[in-house]
Amino acid sequence: MFVLLATAAFSAEKMTAPQLIEMARANSAALKAALVDSLGEANIKNGTAALGRGENFIWAIEAASRPTLQIDGAPGPAMTKITGSDTWYAVGKLKVGTSHMFEYTINGKPFGGSRNLPAMGPDSYLKPGVPTGKLSERMVHSSKIYDQMRSNYWVYVPAQYDPNTPAALMVFTDGHRFLTRDEDNYLVLNAVDNLIHEKKIPVMILVLTQPGDVSESPSSAMFKEIPPDRASTATRNPATGRTPLQDRVRSIEYDTVSDRYARFLREELLPEAVGKYNVRKDSYSRAIFGLSSGGICAFNAAWYQPDQFSRVLSWIGSFVPLQPEPKWGGQAYPAMVQREPKRNIRVWLQDGAEDQGTWPLQNLEMANQLKSRGYDFHLSYGVGTHHTAQGSAEFPASMIWLWRDYDPAKTEQAYTQDPAEQAKPLFRVQVYNRDHDSTY
Repeated sequence: MFVLLATAAFSAEKMTAPQLIEMARANSAALKAALVDSLGEANIKNGTAALGRGENFIWAIEAASRPTLQIDGAPGPAMTKITGSDTWYAVGKLKVGTSHMFEYTINGKPFGGSRNLPAMGPDSYLKPGVPTGKLSERMVHSSKIYDQMRSNYWVYVPAQYDPNTPAALMVFTDGHRFLTRDEDNYLVLNAVDNLIHEKKIPVMILVLTQPGDVSESPSSAMFKEIPPDRASTATRNPATGRTPLQDRVRSIEYDTVSDRYARFLREELLPEAVGKYNVRKDSYSRAIFGLSSGGICAFNAAWYQPDQFSRVLSWIGSFVPLQPEPKWGGQAYPAMVQREPKRNIRVWLQDGAEDQGTWPLQNLEMANQLKSRGYDFHLSYGVGTHHTAQGSAEFPASMIWLWRDYDPAKTEQAYTQDPAEQAKPLFRVQVYNRDHDSTY
């Protein structure tokens, strides 16, 4: 009864998946309005509307005839039509801790869908009784290594931090993405709080960095590295809100194959960011994370300074030629892993088969070279595009894997490849969608 009475009051507000599912099961007359308000009318019309919490999901679509839902290539739950409308919905469950794909068939033709539907597990939602840490205000660093570049950063201190006990450290490139606990976002802070509380990862301080900017420093020497057509501040990328100049500076920081960004962290940013905290300095207790260009940046920092970082988490890493100097960027890394002296680092890679350009092949090649050299690595390979869905869904599992066997009494560990991984063959590829569109 409560649902039927309350839904009219809430129909103009965005509702959660459990609320929508409860309305659907109660056959609420307000369901259609609630779906539009919560999922978006355009998304319902184009067949991309879906919302979940944990394993429970609801899908909605507008269609004149009955749509058939497929999930991960298999038949999904049957669609139910809302009386007096062309809106259909379905309720079902998905495996958590990974991402999924879905699509519709209408009159025998594919329609809508997505390859990037994350299903978050229980470690991604703050659990009862788990204390939360404190996120600092935005702080700004002015660099010398990157002449006059200004970078925003934040520091997250967990509730369990004790100034008398040195804490581990993890750096998040593109860290401005992970500042909230919004369920539409990545839920990173929730996962960190849960995992520290459950002692699945050590007590660690997070430094969340944002790519730098030289917009207010026209005399910066960095402009010599930026083509004139990329120095504009007049327009912004609608997806990121960043200008071409800001995007170029990010690429110089993140995509360049050198020790420059690692030195920036070691010599400038980290001493400023964590100088007042008791943070461990051994690489055994330090990790670095990034996505896309930030993914190669994380690997790059550990590769050039394994004495600073020994644990790497990369989502959809850009191991591709995005910077001209000195080696045309990340496409050099598979060969470098194969030919250069082995580093004592542990690496989790993630990518999807529909990632852009040659990103999937390069991540597979990275995994194969890491495997062939005996590195302690993991490749999580899904169906997604250049998107954060899979990485965010498996973030708790990747953190547990990355920090497994951690012993605060130690300052070093020789990482070795898991015997189960050693027994597996190299990764192989199959061309499956060349003669079809990207939704095939």
